[in-house]
Amino acid sequence: MLWDMEGVSGIFTREQVWFWEPGTRAEVAEEGRRLLVADINSAVTAALDAGVDELIVCDTHHGGGNIRLEEMISDPRVTYLLKSRGMEDGKLRWLPGLDERVDGFMVPGHHAKAGTIGAFLPHTWMLDWADFRLNGQSVGEMGIEACFAGHWGVPMAFAQGDETACREAEGMFPGIVTARVKRATGHDTCEGPDAATARRLTAGKVAEAVARLRAGECRPFRPELPMTVAIRMATVQKAEAAAQRPGVRRLDGHAVEATVARHCDVVKWIVNTGLD
Repeated sequence: MLWDMEGVSGIFTREQVWFWEPGTRAEVAEEGRRLLVADINSAVTAALDAGVDELIVCDTHHGGGNIRLEEMISDPRVTYLLKSRGMEDGKLRWLPGLDERVDGFMVPGHHAKAGTIGAFLPHTWMLDWADFRLNGQSVGEMGIEACFAGHWGVPMAFAQGDETACREAEGMFPGIVTARVKRATGHDTCEGPDAATARRLTAGKVAEAVARLRAGECRPFRPELPMTVAIRMATVQKAEAAAQRPGVRRLDGHAVEATVARHCDVVKWIVNTGLD
């Protein structure tokens, strides 16, 4: 379970989730974190009740660091990663523990890709990235993360977020189960069922996703290799800086691209994030 935060149950405002921005009230930021913890605990319980024998829970929002272990469900079957980068086999890598032993990949708490109309806080990884494409297909963070998991053939099983995020996931990943827990009322605001109701919905969908994994109905996301990765930057300056990296080609004033041989290198060429 790779958790983001914009798509968490009961989070309806920018201030609850983008709490690093100037002027954010501490009590509002804390409310957002409490909602994240409650969502994670509910989803973890649902997965364990559905028979999952090992679960890795990673906090990836803003790089991680949003949950406190003492507030999380304690179970020997669950491993918590407080940051999205960690050590494995003596190397610092992205999403340690994600490898061929994993049976399914879940992306709860997620949001729609940059530029999506009618979405709550849509973006793709960085606000500087206006569009991200894999072999010409525009994808968001869910697509990037699923591509990384696809390196090991790990199937996409579940996504949770607003209506647009769930439509995005359903359009990209055959067999995926989604939990629509909110709908946007503007770029910075949304509405939906109360958090407890949304958590019950999510828990049921997590159990359904586990059942689909067992039935072999979910598929990994594996764009054809070698894979062309292109990013349209929000500014010319960002494109100029990216074009200085090894192997990066400048396409026009705002766009750059590179070719990679492995799915796990989907963003390593641009931000040095990958297997090591």
